[in-house]
Amino acid sequence: MTSTSKKQVRSDRARVVAEMRAAEARAERRRRLVLAGAVVAAVAIVVVALVSIGLSSGNKSGTAKASSTASAAVLKDIAGVPAATFDTVGAGTTTGGITKISAPALTQDGKPRVLYVGAEYCPYCAAQRWPLTVALARFGTWSTLGQTESASQDVFPNTPTLSYHGASYRSDYLSFTGVETTTNKPTSSGYQPLDTLSATDQKLFDTYNKPPYVKGQGGAIPFADLGGRYVSSGASYTPQLLAGKSHAQIAAALKDPSSPVAKAVDGTANVYTAALCTLTGNKPGNVCTSTGVTKAASKLTGG
Repeated sequence: MTSTSKKQVRSDRARVVAEMRAAEARAERRRRLVLAGAVVAAVAIVVVALVSIGLSSGNKSGTAKASSTASAAVLKDIAGVPAATFDTVGAGTTTGGITKISAPALTQDGKPRVLYVGAEYCPYCAAQRWPLTVALARFGTWSTLGQTESASQDVFPNTPTLSYHGASYRSDYLSFTGVETTTNKPTSSGYQPLDTLSATDQKLFDTYNKPPYVKGQGGAIPFADLGGRYVSSGASYTPQLLAGKSHAQIAAALKDPSSPVAKAVDGTANVYTAALCTLTGNKPGNVCTSTGVTKAASKLTGG
């Protein structure tokens, strides 16, 4: 490839990233304007919703459930991406967006903790859950995951995705907290509420989901804090890539290194894995020293 071609590729990628960021910002502004314009109505509707679906039933994490549960086949494909595929993909087509920060260590049960904040309606969350879920599967086991789609009224409508509402994850190396603040079901003031951040996690979100820790104006979702050492905000590839595909098709495509889905999802998963390996002392060794992860580590930014 000539130097001119390389410059054109870099220019094209920069343009795509800029367009994605701009779309994210527009979507976030629309959501905030809707919420701001109907605060009183929102309070009334939420109160009615909480009562009508039985908040007293003991569901402490939210007021609604994920649309369905991911199938055993989807879970198997997520956990079964071949090492050779990860190595071939490397960083793939990911735009990165995982930044090192200086903050107190984030831990739980003596292990580094990963905090994810998103919402089921959000198309950018829909895209980003796939690689984060794949990355975490390299350190532990998902026993349950939600399965849903982004909102039909938003940009990139009905993007197939997973949900961390009620998800179960076990690992010898990491702990995980997944918070989905709303469902994908609209109300007159936004979307039906789901999970609620703890006061401590809300403070983390408010503190580190803004410049200089992330790009843009901050406050956007999806957001992830990886052990207090790295943060990510926004999507690392366009949700359009998943349009028209089923959950099973997306999960199956993760095994094929020539697939655009694998290049985006597995590439981003390798970058997440590189960050997570700094938390676990490069364990497990076969994952953290793999070619794909070492290649993708170049996408990590920050001091």
